[in-house]
Amino acid sequence: MKKKKVVMNAEGIERSLTRIAHEILERNKGTDNLIVIGIRRGGVSLAERLCEKLSAIEGAEIMSGTLDITLYRDDALTTGKRPALEGTYIPFPLDHKRVILVDDVLFTGRTIRAAMDALMDFGRPELIQLAVLIDRGHRELPIRADFIGETLPSSLWENISVNLTDNGSEDEVVIEEG
Repeated sequence: MKKKKVVMNAEGIERSLTRIAHEILERNKGTDNLIVIGIRRGGVSLAERLCEKLSAIEGAEIMSGTLDITLYRDDALTTGKRPALEGTYIPFPLDHKRVILVDDVLFTGRTIRAAMDALMDFGRPELIQLAVLIDRGHRELPIRADFIGETLPSSLWENISVNLTDNGSEDEVVIEEG
C-alpha cells in the first residue's frame, strides 16, 4: 500500500482520546462498574491510553482487558489461512458491568459483531458501548459507535491505518491507496 495522506497526527489522536474519555464519563456518570476492553490488534493500545485518561480524570483505577476475536470471525474458514491466536485477557466476569469496547477503525461492523459474541463468553454485561478512533463508513451490519474520534468517509479501495508508537511507529492516521 502506498501512503496517500496523513489525516490525523499525534496531537489529533491525543485530543480525540481525551474528548472520548470525557464523553464516556459523562454518559456513564463516572466510572462505577466501568471496564475498558481493547480488540486485538488496533484497539489494545488505544484502550490502554483511554484507561490512563479515564483514571487521570476521575482519580480511580479502571479495569481493562484485551479481546482476541480470531475464532469468532465470520471469515475465519474462508480465508484459507490458519488463524493465529494472540490471546484474550479478561481476568474478571463481565456480569452487570458497563463495557467500553475499543477499536481503531470501524468499517463493515463485522469485527464488532465478532467481539460482542466473544464478550458474551465472559458474562452478561449491563451494556456494551463502542469507542473507535476512526469511523470510515461502509457498514455491512447494523453497528454504530457510541464514541467516535473522527468520521472519515473513504472509498472501498482505500485503506485507513492507525499507526501508534506503542507498535513501533509514529502516532498518525493515514489513508493508503490499495
